[in-house]
Amino acid sequence: MTQGSESVRFGKRTTDTVLHRFEQWARDTPGARALIAGPDSLTYGELDARADRLAHRLLDSGLPLGALVAVGTARQAHLVVAVLAVLKAGGSYTVVDVASPRSGRRQLAAAEPLLLLTDAAQQAALDDGGGPRVIRLDAETPAIGGPRTEQPADPPADSPSDRPEGPPADPLPGAAAVPPRRTAAVLFTGAAEPRAVPVGHGLLLAAHEAWAEVARPTPRDRHLFTLGTDVTAFAAGWTRALCSGGALVLSPRAAWKPEDIRAAVETERVTVLHTDPAGATRLLIQDAETGTLAPVAHRPADPACRSLRLLAVTGDRLYLDEQATLQARLHPGARVLNVYGSAECAGVGTWFELPQLPHPLDDLEGISLLGTAFPGFRAETRGREIFLGPPDGGDAIPTGDLGLLRDDGLLEYGGRIRDRIALPGGRWVDPYPVESAIRGHEGIGAVIVKGVDGPRGPRRLVAYVAPPPGGPTWPAGAFLPDIEELRDHLAGKVLREESPRTVIRLRTLPRTAAGREDRDALPLPIMPAAATRAAGSKSGKSGAASAQGETPAGCAAGCGGVGLGLVALILTNILWPGSTDLTGIPQPWAFLFSLLYLFECVAFGVGVVFLLGGRARMLRQRRSPSLTVAAHLAVSYLLLSWWPQDNLYRLAAKQDWPRQAALVYAFNIPLMIAGAVVAAYVVSKPADPFDFHDPLDDRPDR
Repeated sequence: MTQGSESVRFGKRTTDTVLHRFEQWARDTPGARALIAGPDSLTYGELDARADRLAHRLLDSGLPLGALVAVGTARQAHLVVAVLAVLKAGGSYTVVDVASPRSGRRQLAAAEPLLLLTDAAQQAALDDGGGPRVIRLDAETPAIGGPRTEQPADPPADSPSDRPEGPPADPLPGAAAVPPRRTAAVLFTGAAEPRAVPVGHGLLLAAHEAWAEVARPTPRDRHLFTLGTDVTAFAAGWTRALCSGGALVLSPRAAWKPEDIRAAVETERVTVLHTDPAGATRLLIQDAETGTLAPVAHRPADPACRSLRLLAVTGDRLYLDEQATLQARLHPGARVLNVYGSAECAGVGTWFELPQLPHPLDDLEGISLLGTAFPGFRAETRGREIFLGPPDGGDAIPTGDLGLLRDDGLLEYGGRIRDRIALPGGRWVDPYPVESAIRGHEGIGAVIVKGVDGPRGPRRLVAYVAPPPGGPTWPAGAFLPDIEELRDHLAGKVLREESPRTVIRLRTLPRTAAGREDRDALPLPIMPAAATRAAGSKSGKSGAASAQGETPAGCAAGCGGVGLGLVALILTNILWPGSTDLTGIPQPWAFLFSLLYLFECVAFGVGVVFLLGGRARMLRQRRSPSLTVAAHLAVSYLLLSWWPQDNLYRLAAKQDWPRQAALVYAFNIPLMIAGAVVAAYVVSKPADPFDFHDPLDDRPDR
């Protein structure tokens, strides 16, 4: 089944490109703001003039027509200048990651550009001596020790020559007509190993026009992208602002920090925000100061985001309940778009907003809708896999994602093929339906189901869960379900053999720089001591990390026990006057009895600490829950009872049989029972932390 429209068409040859769209705005509105980036802010006229000068420098360096130029700089305003200059010089651009030099070097290796435009700081991290020729953006003399480094490509931003003085006399190659399929940009996929995807001039313009038809941008808009500049959302999405006369709000010196985005949205009056689900949640829910304890879905609109008219969320799945919550946190009239696309389609493919729903839906926590194709693009499913088709009539491109074209005409997301989990017996599990069912639990906001190999057994399903946004985040165990409660919740919703065997409770799920949930960064379940040592010997760090986590807690417990013991020692003569009187007892016996009283008090203090905090640590041993509770109480009683017992015995007369009997049944017999419980706990076999016994496991595979 296929979605699509014919709103955007390719021509065989055209002078219309995203560069020409920008240059038209520079001619019509040279004084309008183009880049808002603190001291690096530029008008359209200034931005155009700077790009012209850099383009001439690139041509003077011998840049061939159509050559690929990589841009890597932390100064985002310089990055936009460089991208435009490369297009003006007739080349194609690619933006590499400077926040993670390792990722940036991988991108350079994948794209194989002819030139690298960068700054001194980034050159040291990106240029390993065997890559492309380097042109520095931030110096007026060649870099020291590098014959491969050219003269500076652009003067500093505060240079008097940076002011526009009219266009150069000779035209630039970018002004000529170009074939739509000639490469304009090389984008990178979000995989661990980046893959370079060439995007033609026609596709880059078609993606902008399709976006403009849906989002209806105006010259008054101010756009802010929260994701990295190397991510497709920005590397191809800058056109959304500069080809519609709007302004790009950029971080002056480096990538956006989460704590700075909210301030920028408020102070710069951002109208269009491009972000990922986690970024949208952080801005509108977690960082919002509402001063109310009302549920998230019923909180009033955020006054700090009153300027936002459009929130475009991309990069990962967005469930309907999350989209509805974000919509409720914006002012009336604002829109929330769930944008789904790929690098092969320049970041666009389908879009969805809540008014597209023909009727109310149930189970919003388990549905993520991708909506309909952007104008000119196509979306279809083949064998449940989603394919996106560009507007040039070429073959549809597989996305690696699963989907369903519903009866109401909307495309529904169904998970990623690469996330499928292989289980023993040749079974395969799609985690997405299980994750969607788990999200129906009221205490869970986000979840990932992953297959993990146990130290003593085959692969088992582990559920990593996090609380809802805006709710309590720590301690997570106090608000999130355990494995028993989770399996009860999933009963009748998923197959028993597809139900997770272990629950790992987290404050939040890890994400990649592109905003996707990072399954590779999830922690391993806690293993028994022997297994932890084995895993530590293999990884070189797991055992050490475990030991580092245990030591501070043990020190705190010991100090707390000693402190409470001293308090008990002080209270002894208040509660039992005369019980510690050693008058008439010779040395060294008096000293030994004094030491005994001290040990009893310290044991009481340690018992209080263990009673309050020991159960959580005992649960890590994965023994029977009921036996663990009994053993926890037994150990606590063994430690707590010596202080009151010995004091009461010393005050009881030998012939006071009622009191003696009461003491025996109150202390001695319970101590014996406690010892037996501890013995049973010690000899019991810990459960495999990756295993949760299921009666179906005893049946032969079918």
